[in-house]
Amino acid sequence: MDIFLLDSGGFIQRFIEWIIQNGGLYFLLFVIFAETGLFVGFFLPGDSLLFAAGIFMNVLVKELGGADHGFGFYHIIIILMVIIASVIGNLVGYWFGFKTGPLLFERKDTWIFKKKHLLRAKAFYEQYGKATIFVAKFLPIIRTFAPIVAGIVKMPRPVFIFYNIIGSICWVSSMILGGFFLQTWVERKFGFSLKDHIEAITIVIVLITTLPVLYKLFFGKKEVIPPPTDTNVKS
Repeated sequence: MDIFLLDSGGFIQRFIEWIIQNGGLYFLLFVIFAETGLFVGFFLPGDSLLFAAGIFMNVLVKELGGADHGFGFYHIIIILMVIIASVIGNLVGYWFGFKTGPLLFERKDTWIFKKKHLLRAKAFYEQYGKATIFVAKFLPIIRTFAPIVAGIVKMPRPVFIFYNIIGSICWVSSMILGGFFLQTWVERKFGFSLKDHIEAITIVIVLITTLPVLYKLFFGKKEVIPPPTDTNVKS
C-alpha cells in the first residue's frame, strides 16, 4: 500500500490538506504524473490524494474560477486534466524503460531506487501480460514500475497507449468521483464532512482494492527468479 498509509498519527491528513490548500490542482497533477511515470515517485500517495481530491473537489473548482454547487463543467475539466497527467506519466515511464531498461537491472539500490520493485513489476507483467498496464493503475508501487517494464520488454506502443488511456480513465475517475459523491452524500444525509476522516477512508479503500492481488503476487511464489539476460517477455 502507499508508504504514507503506514503512519497512523495523522500525517496523511495534514499532508493532503496542505497539498490541497497550498499546491492545489497543479501539485495534484505533478504527483500523479510523477507516481505513474518516474521511478522516484513510487512513494507518493496517489490513491489517497485522488480520493481526497474528490472530497476537496469544490476547493479545486474555485481555484479554476468555477462555482462550487453541484457537479459541473469545471469538475469534468479537473478530472480530464488529472487523466492526462496520468497518461503522460505512463508514456514517460514507457519511454524511459524502452531506452534504458536493461541498465536498470544492473543498477545498484539507492534510497530512491529499489530493484525489488522493478522485479515485482516484471513478475506482475509476466503473470498478467498486456492487461498489466490497466490493472497496475490500481496498485501502489506496481503502477510506477509497470510502464517502465512495458518499455523494457518492447510492448507494442499502440497496445500500451490503449491500456494506458483506459486504465487512467478508470483509475482517476473512480477515485475522484468516489470521493466527491461520497462526500456529497454524507454531508446531505448525516450532516458532517469526510474531510476530517480521510485517513480511515483511504486506508479501507486501498486495502480492499489491493490486498488480494498483492497477496497473490508477493506471497504466492516462494522466490523471485532473477531476470534473464534476454529481456523479451512474452505478453
